[in-house]
Amino acid sequence: MEVFEAIRTRRSIRNYEQKPVEEGKVRKVLEAARLAPSAGNRQPWRFIVITDPKVKEKLREAKEKRMPPHIRPPSRGGPLSAPVIIVGCAVPSDSFPGTDFWKIDVAIALQNLVLAAWEEELGTCWIGVFHEEEEVKGILGIPKEAHVVAMIALGYPAERKGPVTDRKPLEEIVRYNHW
Repeated sequence: MEVFEAIRTRRSIRNYEQKPVEEGKVRKVLEAARLAPSAGNRQPWRFIVITDPKVKEKLREAKEKRMPPHIRPPSRGGPLSAPVIIVGCAVPSDSFPGTDFWKIDVAIALQNLVLAAWEEELGTCWIGVFHEEEEVKGILGIPKEAHVVAMIALGYPAERKGPVTDRKPLEEIVRYNHW
């Protein structure tokens, strides 16, 4: 799949087949993340690959506890039911000095991972609503100096979606030489 085709057709997948993702595919998407650019080539990212259903259940419970009741997902299903969850973390002290570029660096790495996953016919969903300190870091044993930037659900899609069509036109979002 060409890069632009992956960008054009990739969609967030929230329902997954309960089929394990082959280790080779997991390693390939992690390699795509590892190859991402970072400020000063500092590579402040760390990735935690979660396949243990008990750990995923703890993360799901923690996530739902922090969400208002009217937007909580069904207790079964949703992104945290994916066979694999990849937690994108950053170590700010490894980042470009005096900046918060670690947030951007990890986001770029995770975008590489998402596009590589789509090429491998794997679905993903970016999980950004969670309580880092009390919940996720405690469940996963993440050290104090590290930060969770996002989690990515990864697995074989149990739903099919067409390309996104509700994007603003370029004329509405692009300016040349000044606002």
